[in-house]
Amino acid sequence: MQPIKLTNLAPQPGPPTPRAQPLSPAATIRYFAIGLLALALWFAIYRQLSPLADFIAFTLLDLSPDSRLGKATQFFLYDTPKVLMLLALVVFAVGILRSFFTPERTRKILAGKRESVGNVLAALLGIVTPFCSCSAVPLFIGFVTAGIPLGVTFSFLIAAPMVNEVALVLLYGLLGWKVAGLYLATGLVIAIAAGWIIGRLHMEKHVEEWVKHVLAGGGEANAPGNLRERVEYGWQAVRDIVGRVWMYVILGIAVGAGIHGYVPEGFMASIMGKSAWWSVPLAVVIGIPMYANAAGIVPVLQALLAKGAALGTALAFMMSVIALSLPEMVILRKVLKPALIATFVGVVGSGILLVGYLFNFII
Repeated sequence: MQPIKLTNLAPQPGPPTPRAQPLSPAATIRYFAIGLLALALWFAIYRQLSPLADFIAFTLLDLSPDSRLGKATQFFLYDTPKVLMLLALVVFAVGILRSFFTPERTRKILAGKRESVGNVLAALLGIVTPFCSCSAVPLFIGFVTAGIPLGVTFSFLIAAPMVNEVALVLLYGLLGWKVAGLYLATGLVIAIAAGWIIGRLHMEKHVEEWVKHVLAGGGEANAPGNLRERVEYGWQAVRDIVGRVWMYVILGIAVGAGIHGYVPEGFMASIMGKSAWWSVPLAVVIGIPMYANAAGIVPVLQALLAKGAALGTALAFMMSVIALSLPEMVILRKVLKPALIATFVGVVGSGILLVGYLFNFII
């Protein structure tokens, strides 16, 4: 195996800095007042998105509401600002929440716990740490080198990319709270169960030797210490995450708009419907080689469902794209031996298949 620059993978401690002093009561009240005003403005703008999209598409552009181009254009003009506004709001809120969970604190929470309890905690922590599967690898290394059981680390590695605030807010905004809740519940079950199964297989010997010799670094010296710093941390999360995924959002909505306007009714039902028993495994197989995140794939999911795709099949496709992407496998190869990667793909893929068939059966 080729040498790897550990500085790019191992958690790096920052320089020690003095802890910030708590804000005065007046400053705290001022921050809350500004926050409430900003939230009211956000809701006022959000409520006008639908009529504004209709006005631009059907009045300014003079498109027919019944035409394919009209439907696709209205879909794109409404969903793009809607998704980006929801994303910014939720990422900011979760960024403040995440300021309480530094990598070091996360490791301390998981260290020393019983493995079954650790699987649940790791999956829940994965929700509030919105890493893509690739950027979760440094924390994966930190967990392993801190002595946290391998199965627990996999529960985190699965939950972090698959069940995060990006996926949930997009599902809620585009498909409603029921679909978002179903996705949250099934994603957590897959992460917890897959981690527990991998832990029972005792495959620690299939972790690359160099990982075991990396010191688990990271500290809390640079963690936010007061409300002002936590607000700044939330804004930084918005700049980082929204700045990284906005292009995927627009591309995904553009693809969804094309499907929404131009794919004939019932076409998707013929290849992704309940009657096609092979549709679920085919959706998983198609999803694995793709590289996309929740921001890009959820709008496509919405359009597929609107055209007749079964919910279970569409969810299986989305889960495989997010949790079993080919780039993730390439990066994990730096950390894990092929046998453990194959086990990871097999266990998670089986869980995704089960979810797909289950929802196609009960819904």
